[in-house]
Amino acid sequence: MSTATMERPTAPMSASRSADVRSIDLAFTSADQVHDGLESAVETLIETAAQEGTCGIKVTRLEPGRYTVALDESVPFGETHEDIAA
Repeated sequence: MSTATMERPTAPMSASRSADVRSIDLAFTSADQVHDGLESAVETLIETAAQEGTCGIKVTRLEPGRYTVALDESVPFGETHEDIAA
């Protein structure tokens, strides 16, 4: 997985997690946190995706330091795609 370079710091990293997680919002204060944070979020969603078997995972960079990792039906099962919000 490739990662984006931070352009400016933002709020501390946070994640919304539950037993049936479909989307995780992340915010990072330093570039050093990005890779591990995104990898952890993707691993969390792989469990749900594997149970459903109907969609893949999309990692979207919303702005520098802010990402959403979500199950997405437009992504084929077993794949992870990256996107940058316009």
